[in-house]
Amino acid sequence: MKKAIIALSAILLAAPVFAADTTSTTTHATDETVAQAHKGADTAKEKLHKEQNKGEEQKLKAKHAAEGKRDTTTSKASEGTKKTWDKTKEGSEKAWDKTKQGSEDLKNKVTN
Repeated sequence: MKKAIIALSAILLAAPVFAADTTSTTTHATDETVAQAHKGADTAKEKLHKEQNKGEEQKLKAKHAAEGKRDTTTSKASEGTKKTWDKTKEGSEKAWDKTKQGSEDLKNKVTN
């Protein structure tokens, strides 16, 4: 009976050591999974924004065509300005997303 209690005590004392190794491996795998998910989300977000921008450009072109201003300098300038604005907005969003991801990564490194 004493041997059984001693063996059980040794197992219970060693259990946290094994659990700590498993936890760090699991956390690491989770971090990689989260990073992959972020990349996938960013790609999906970029595709969505590009499609939205194309739709807005087509609406603007249709509006100009309906007004009979399709080939005027003003309509071309307006459409060019819209494209430039969309690209600027997209670049800002990418930069902001990278900043957020960088801060999350740093927070995870500090806390782990």
